[in-house]
Amino acid sequence: MSPAIEAQSLTVRVGAKALIDQITLSIGQGEAVALVGPNGAGKSTLLRALSGEIAASAGVVRLKGRDPRRYSPWALAQRRAVLSQDITVAFPFTVAEVIAMGTGERRGAAVEALVDDALDEVDLTGFRDRIIGTLSGGEQQRAQLARVLVQLACGEAQCGPGVLLLDEPTASLDLCHQLDLMAIVERCHRRGTTVIAVLHDLNLAALFAKRIVVLDRGTLAGDGSPQQTMTDAMLRRVFGVADAVNRIPAQGSPFVLPHGAQKLARREPALHAG
Repeated sequence: MSPAIEAQSLTVRVGAKALIDQITLSIGQGEAVALVGPNGAGKSTLLRALSGEIAASAGVVRLKGRDPRRYSPWALAQRRAVLSQDITVAFPFTVAEVIAMGTGERRGAAVEALVDDALDEVDLTGFRDRIIGTLSGGEQQRAQLARVLVQLACGEAQCGPGVLLLDEPTASLDLCHQLDLMAIVERCHRRGTTVIAVLHDLNLAALFAKRIVVLDRGTLAGDGSPQQTMTDAMLRRVFGVADAVNRIPAQGSPFVLPHGAQKLARREPALHAG
C-alpha cells in the first residue's frame, strides 16, 4: 500500500537557514504519529510542508502519492485537514458558522446535522450561536477542532480515509479537555484516518501515539515506538534533560499521567451575600 504521506530529502530554508534539513519520512495509511522536539526543532515547519501550506526548498512531499501543492484547494481539503496552532477569526461569525466552513460550499439540513454532531463531540453544544471571538482561547480551539472534524468527515465521505494534521492541539486546553481531544483523535484513528500531531507534552505523546518522530534542529533525531524513542539518552541529547524517564523524583513530587477523562458533575462555587 502506498504511504498516506511522505517526504524525501525534504529541506525548508528561510534565507541561509535550514528550518528543515534533509528529512526523509514515510507515514502509512492509518498510522498515529506524534512529532516531538524542543522549541525551534522544526516541528510546525515540517507539518506545514507536509500539508502543502509551504513549499519545500528541496526534496519532495507526497500526499496520497502526489505533491499536495498540485491538488486544487478543494481537492486538497478533501484529502487532508489541518488544525493550526494559532487561528484568528477577524469577523463576528458564530461558532456554528465557523464549524460549517468545514463543509465548503455545502448547505442544508445535512450540514446542520454535521455541525450539531461536531458541537456535541467537542463539548460546545450550548455555544452554537455565540460569536466565536467571545469564547475563551480553549473554547475557540475546540470550535476550530469541530470545524476540522466536519471537513474531515466531508472529505472522507468522498475520498476515503484522510490525513489529520494537528499543531499543538492541546496547548490552550485544560486537562479534561486535553484528554477529550485526544480521545476524539483516537476515534478518528480507529476509523482509518492517518493522524500526525505536534505535541510538546511527552507523556501525552507516549499515551497517544504508536510512533514518535523526534526532531532536533531541523533534522530527524529519532523515529520509532514510544519505548524506542522515549529514552534517557534521547532526552539528554535532544532536550538537555538528564535521567527523566520512568523516575519518581526523590522529593516525592506528583507525576500526573491520566489515562482517560471522566465526566463528573462540577460543583458550583458557593454564593455568599456581601
